[in-house]
Amino acid sequence: MVNAKFAIALVSAVLGAVVTVGCTTNSPTASETPATETAETAEATGTPEASETAEATEASSESAEPYEVFAEDGIAIRGADPVAYFTEAAYVQGSSDFTHEWMGATWQFASAENRDLFAENPEQYAPEYGGFCAWAVSQGYTAEIDPTAWKIVDGSLYLNFDARIQERWAQDIPGNIAKADTNWPGVLSN
Repeated sequence: MVNAKFAIALVSAVLGAVVTVGCTTNSPTASETPATETAETAEATGTPEASETAEATEASSESAEPYEVFAEDGIAIRGADPVAYFTEAAYVQGSSDFTHEWMGATWQFASAENRDLFAENPEQYAPEYGGFCAWAVSQGYTAEIDPTAWKIVDGSLYLNFDARIQERWAQDIPGNIAKADTNWPGVLSN
């Protein structure tokens, strides 16, 4: 038989891990089970498995970043090569032959050189707001993007939903960036 306290600690650890890795939920059970409570429950049971699970949960909460990436089927920014926006000043479709895993998504590139540049410094090339529509983030929500609706401003890449929304965003780029910076990453929990 499974010890009831162990089972509770294990369920609490799993729910705590879901909350700490950036998933959102409206479940009161998950939000009422912080990782520290899980560790205390595990220590109370005295079982090594429960203690190890609680320690893993605490470690994941310390290393998890509250940052998500716009991805479909695990592919970031619809397969666009983020480096090409900077090096070629153009939208270039990436290839499944040249990929890099970062922030829980697969990024595609047109060449091994672009992949390697990204891998050396992804923050330099990755779009702002995880690749979500910059206009939407400025308005307090997230939206998908069209990788052909892009602009580099002060060395940062911004993507938009489509050309029409990009025109709206461009009417006050500094103001929209300021609003989006204030909203990010909080909009991920909306």
